[in-house]
Amino acid sequence: MPRIIQFSRAGSPDVLEFVDAPVREPLANEVRIKVKAIGINRAESMWRLDDYIEPVTFPAGLGYEAAGIVDAVGPGVEGIAIGDEVNVIPSFSQNQYGTYGEVIIVPEHAVVAHPKSLSHAEAASIWMMFVTAYSALIEDARVTTGDFVVIPAASSSVGLAAIQIANYAGATAIAMTRTAEKRQALLDAGAAHVIVTNETDFVAEILRITGGNGARVVFDPVGGPNFAKLISALAFQGIAFIYGALAQGPTEIPVLSMIAKLQTVRAHNLWVTTGDAVRRKEAVEFILKGIEQGKLKPVIDREFKFDDMVEVHRYLEQNGQFGKIVVNI
Repeated sequence: MPRIIQFSRAGSPDVLEFVDAPVREPLANEVRIKVKAIGINRAESMWRLDDYIEPVTFPAGLGYEAAGIVDAVGPGVEGIAIGDEVNVIPSFSQNQYGTYGEVIIVPEHAVVAHPKSLSHAEAASIWMMFVTAYSALIEDARVTTGDFVVIPAASSSVGLAAIQIANYAGATAIAMTRTAEKRQALLDAGAAHVIVTNETDFVAEILRITGGNGARVVFDPVGGPNFAKLISALAFQGIAFIYGALAQGPTEIPVLSMIAKLQTVRAHNLWVTTGDAVRRKEAVEFILKGIEQGKLKPVIDREFKFDDMVEVHRYLEQNGQFGKIVVNI
């Protein structure tokens, strides 16, 4: 009997449990998939802690991304057949569906064709990272040639995706990292500039790089005390996206200076894109085109086995990875 992973209470990675799950038939507009690889995201760690953007209903499954083979389709499913290689993109509540399993069922709208040039592990890694960055930088901010994009926590999977998408759009990526050990890797990943925040006044450095004008876009998953400083490094009418809360403590904004410079702070998540059929289709096409052209590439930090999922979450929460964590089945 195939296994899924559930948890019955919020807590440390040790609350994750392997559960034998009878294989049910997919309902209308659902697809059943034999999973080959699972992409791991910070959102799933926050979900396990019941510290996410919606409350958890217990017992809970989890997981947003996967790659695998279609095993069955429910009534009304079109364009997807048994035996197809497919990916699952984040576009549903984890209270309803999850990808941490050997056999999973997901909604039809979350299923996309597998990019032929990628392995299962690579394909399981790309959708959360690239859609999150695409949604903010391309769909919303419409970054283009001449724009500077500041990317804190740049060695995360979404940070690396933001570097690639900024480059793809012709913008200049300014990556931020706490220590110098990831500087060269970020340059190799395509960042035009890397600011080591433990060594440098990052506001002064952003202003130097941008000729004193400031950056048009900040794409921040951290928040906390540095967020107001990031806003001070924004250009006139610049946009600061906040899409995470990695920092502890309150996140303040400098209201008067924002008013003076007509700046915008925008809370962001990818659901505005993946929850809309037209936007979701455009995002998938953009990402697949970038992959085909070699402009967008998976960046995998480490691969684990399904049996090691508790250790996977421990590793995720050490915040040391460079790129995506993937679990193979």
